[in-house]
Amino acid sequence: MFVTMCMRSIVLAMVLQAAASASLISDVKATNAKKDFAAGERLIAAYRAEKGITPEMIEAVSWLGRGALAAKEYDKAEDYAGQARELALAELAKRPMDAEPHLPLALGASQEVHALALDARGERGEAVSFLRAELAKYRDTSIRTRIQKNINVLSLEGKPAPALEMAQWIGAKPTPLAQLKGKPVLLFFWAHWCGDCKNEVADLAKLVETYGPKGLVLVGPTQHYGYVAKGQDAAPEVETPYIADVRQKYYAPLGTMTVPLSQENFKNFGASTTPTLVLLDRNGVVQLYHPGAMPYDQLAAKIAQVLGD
Repeated sequence: MFVTMCMRSIVLAMVLQAAASASLISDVKATNAKKDFAAGERLIAAYRAEKGITPEMIEAVSWLGRGALAAKEYDKAEDYAGQARELALAELAKRPMDAEPHLPLALGASQEVHALALDARGERGEAVSFLRAELAKYRDTSIRTRIQKNINVLSLEGKPAPALEMAQWIGAKPTPLAQLKGKPVLLFFWAHWCGDCKNEVADLAKLVETYGPKGLVLVGPTQHYGYVAKGQDAAPEVETPYIADVRQKYYAPLGTMTVPLSQENFKNFGASTTPTLVLLDRNGVVQLYHPGAMPYDQLAAKIAQVLGD
């Protein structure tokens, strides 16, 4: 009986600690929405006084950096990013990068905020150099894709698109990008769990209907995530047919879209955000790199520009 009560107490303490950590991050996000960064600092200071330095606390600091960047308070954003980076690196000296989820998010955010603040000041070259150095350090970790995303945001447009790995696919066999030269190509990186991706289907279907006859090709890379419905763990041989079912259920209006299946494509294109949209011109040069959903009118205008309409 005593052992059972002790175990219950331990479990309850863990639940309460997780709830407190989640509350800190969500509360700091709320202060960001009000641009009240001093309030966010107070929340973090109170948490630190009670619980010490934790990965959750460090992620909360990184959210202050994101908030200040969005508010265009670049000095403040740089300061928060520096704090988050210093704290994250100190903790990462004690454990592997991906031993838990908060430190990768914190370090990735600190890199992103620093680079985008540099870019906002007109120092894009320095920003890209910083990110490339970080990519070399963290290429074998979960933050590789996010670092590549920010490199691509700052430097991919106007350059030839990386090749797509096409050893695996769902549905019809995809055509290599090199063989699609002469046609504009819209890459739509999606995930089976992604609600924003599903919301993009109607616009994409309309774009294909309008611009497909003029040569536009839609390619929809996706990847394995290691789970299926309700977060249930799944090996690739289980997840692959699940992805095929999701494609059939939600993406049928995009019937001509081929679907390469590869994690490497997401890493090379920096598709840490889903959807990610990448538009190539007839020469295979990137004319648009856009993490996240994009309004139909803006995307249609860009496609029309590439087509010369």
